[in-house]
Amino acid sequence: MTSPVSTNNRRIAKNTLLLYFRMLLMIGINLYTSRVILQVLGVEDFGINNVVGGVITMLGFLTGSLAGASSRYITYDLGKGDMEIMKKTFGNILSIHLLLAGLVVVIGETIGLWFMTTQLQIPETRETAAFWVYQFSIISFVLSVISVPYNASIIAHEKMSAFAYISIVDAVLKLLIVYLLLVIPYDKLIVYAALFCCIQIFDRIVYSIYCRKHFEETRSKLSFDKKLFKEIFTFAGWTMNGSLAVIGYTQGINVLLNIFFGPAVNAARGIAVQVQNVTRQFCTNFQMALNPQLTKSYATGDYAHMHRLLKVSSKFSFYLMLLISLPLMLEAPLILKWWLGAVPEHTVNFLRLILCTGILFALSNPIITAVHATGKLKKFQLIEGSMLLSIVPVAYLLLRFFRIPPEHVFLVHILVEICTQYVRIRIVLPLIVMPLREYIADVIKPVLKVGILALIIPMLVYCNMNVNIASFLVVCLITACWILLVIYFIGCTKNEQFFVKGKFVAVLDKLKNNFLSVL
Repeated sequence: MTSPVSTNNRRIAKNTLLLYFRMLLMIGINLYTSRVILQVLGVEDFGINNVVGGVITMLGFLTGSLAGASSRYITYDLGKGDMEIMKKTFGNILSIHLLLAGLVVVIGETIGLWFMTTQLQIPETRETAAFWVYQFSIISFVLSVISVPYNASIIAHEKMSAFAYISIVDAVLKLLIVYLLLVIPYDKLIVYAALFCCIQIFDRIVYSIYCRKHFEETRSKLSFDKKLFKEIFTFAGWTMNGSLAVIGYTQGINVLLNIFFGPAVNAARGIAVQVQNVTRQFCTNFQMALNPQLTKSYATGDYAHMHRLLKVSSKFSFYLMLLISLPLMLEAPLILKWWLGAVPEHTVNFLRLILCTGILFALSNPIITAVHATGKLKKFQLIEGSMLLSIVPVAYLLLRFFRIPPEHVFLVHILVEICTQYVRIRIVLPLIVMPLREYIADVIKPVLKVGILALIIPMLVYCNMNVNIASFLVVCLITACWILLVIYFIGCTKNEQFFVKGKFVAVLDKLKNNFLSVL
């Protein structure tokens, strides 16, 4: 008889593979479309689109906090298995997000519009285009707000195939955007923003239809329960500090770079962030497959399984990000030149620094998911949010009074993130009854050893080779092989090594049998 743990592990593996299929498809499409869009729009318009769209995205501190609350409550109630409670929860969450969508429109068309038109450096000849980009960004953002409860249901039910299949159509539509940009005889920046908004409308409709067909709770009516509203808003309120911090070190930094250095630097950051988003998807997809099980384990009181998932998610997410990011960091100049042709100034340095923050992100997200599962957020969010929010004022003071180069802004982010991660584990581990010594021994020590040792051989090889296609292939191959060896022998426990070895042998046997059957 199959055990529940074994069933859950197979479901995690299946969902991870589906999410990786989705991700690889999107990577290929995004790499191609980003290059063409940069060439069609030009550096200036590309930077304008990045910073203007980011103004409305700064309201993500509202949506981010409620998205976390939605995911936690829907997943937690699913773990309990009471359909009536699930319907009640979903109806209230949907009502909250519709109210929030209205609030976004009001703030966006008043304070946000004032900020965009008066505070950003927009060339006079592009002010009309920037205005329409902003309006389409509001529509896209509102649609993403309304979609949050439905996406949370898909993740809670662990139906990752929905993301994979819908992404195929989404990718085709993005390719269509590239073609239409080339043939439509109108302002390219406005056309791009309008067409991207149309894709958001499509996604909203399709996800809604899928959820209503497959998940009973999503067919519930809008509802209002004062006690549940208060509980969700309290949860969301304490996560708002964290969401504000995310906006602070993304769009806040983006605005600072625009104010002090202009749209060209925004373009450089925008390109680096696109690459970072691609690499983060490897980690996010792995964690997305684990997170529902982590929350459900807490809901059922299975702390031992929760601890195993937390350690696996933290450690192997770090390894995965290191394996992907290190070759990109070493070969950034060559990769960007191949990809973009003309590489904006600062892009290489921005990319290397932002990839470092992505590696740190791999360790922080499992801890954040764990504290969300407990619902005990007050102390965690006050301290974590305040520390992360300090990135923007510290960066502003350094830019204003010490005239630091733009790269140093990202160094501030890295240093603050390291300090914040230490505080996270000190707060969260007692809440989930996990000894600090266990986390240090099973997560911190292995990732530090792997992170340090993984740099040695790749750096020696890269520094002693010329920049060309042959050296690129050699550096990437040696880096990948060396990191995998370090992970296996230094970063894995004996049980993990036995598991990996068994799977590797099984794959070789299967390939051997297939080859012999062909002969």
